[in-house]
Amino acid sequence: MRYALGIEYDGSEFHGWQRLAEGPSVQSEVEKALARVVQHPLDAVCAGRTDAGVHATLQVVHFDTEARRPVRAFVEGTNSHLLPSVRILWAQEVDLAFHARYAARARSYRYRILNRAIRPALMREHLSWERLPLDADAMHRAAQALLGENDFSAFRTAACQARHPMRDLQHISVRRDGEHVVIEVQANAFLHHMVRNIVGSLLPVGRGVQPESWVAELLAGRDRRVAGATAPAAGLTFLGPRYPAHWGLPADVSLPVDWVERPRPLALLPCAEQDA
Repeated sequence: MRYALGIEYDGSEFHGWQRLAEGPSVQSEVEKALARVVQHPLDAVCAGRTDAGVHATLQVVHFDTEARRPVRAFVEGTNSHLLPSVRILWAQEVDLAFHARYAARARSYRYRILNRAIRPALMREHLSWERLPLDADAMHRAAQALLGENDFSAFRTAACQARHPMRDLQHISVRRDGEHVVIEVQANAFLHHMVRNIVGSLLPVGRGVQPESWVAELLAGRDRRVAGATAPAAGLTFLGPRYPAHWGLPADVSLPVDWVERPRPLALLPCAEQDA
C-alpha cells in the first residue's frame, strides 16, 4: 500500500529535507517517526527537496508499507514521535502509481523580506532583511521577464545536479505588505537555489542599482557569474506542490478539475525538484 502525507516544518534546525550521513534532516526525522508506527524501516519520497534553513507549509511525501493502520495513526501516531518543529497535517491512501515528486505539475515558494532600517528581533529564522528601501513595483515588473519556458542557467547554482536548466515558470509576483516585500513563485520545478538566485537578482532592481531590464538580460545571457548574489535561506518557504485532480488529494495540493496540461518539450515533462 502507498500513502501520501502533508507535512509542515520549520527548517531552522535542519540541514534540509534530504537524509544526510551527518546532521539533522527533516526526511530522517519523518522516516524514524513513521517507522515507529508501522514497525519497519521505510523511505519517504518528497515533492520538493528544501535546503538548510528553508521551511515548508505543505510538503507532500509518499511511502510504502504493508502494515495495516488506520489513516489517523499516520497523523496522530507519527506526530507523537516527531520534534515540535515538524507536523503531519493529513494522510491518505493513494494509488501505487502516485509519486510525490514526479506526479507534481507545479510547485510554489514564497520569499519574505523585512524591508526597514533595523534588523528583526522576531521571526529572524523566517525572514530575510534589507535595510535599503526597495521598490516592489519595479521588482514585480522586472520579474515578469522570467515567465514561461526558459533556460534558467543564470539562476542555477554550480552544484545543481539537474539534467538541464529548462524550467517552466508559471507565475511570479512581488508585492509590498507594510514593512515586508513578498515574492511568490510557481513553476513546474526548480533548479538548485533558483528562487533564492532570482530574489538576489531582483534586489538590485529594487534598490535602484540596476534597471528593470537587467533581469531579462540576465535570463538571456545565461551566465550565473553576473547575476545577483544568492539570497539567504531564512526568507524562503515551500508552499507546496500541485497535482492533477484525478489523484484525489486534498484541495490545497490539487489543480482545478478543468486544468489541462499544455504541450511542452520532453525535457520539461515532470522534472525532479532541486533545492530552490
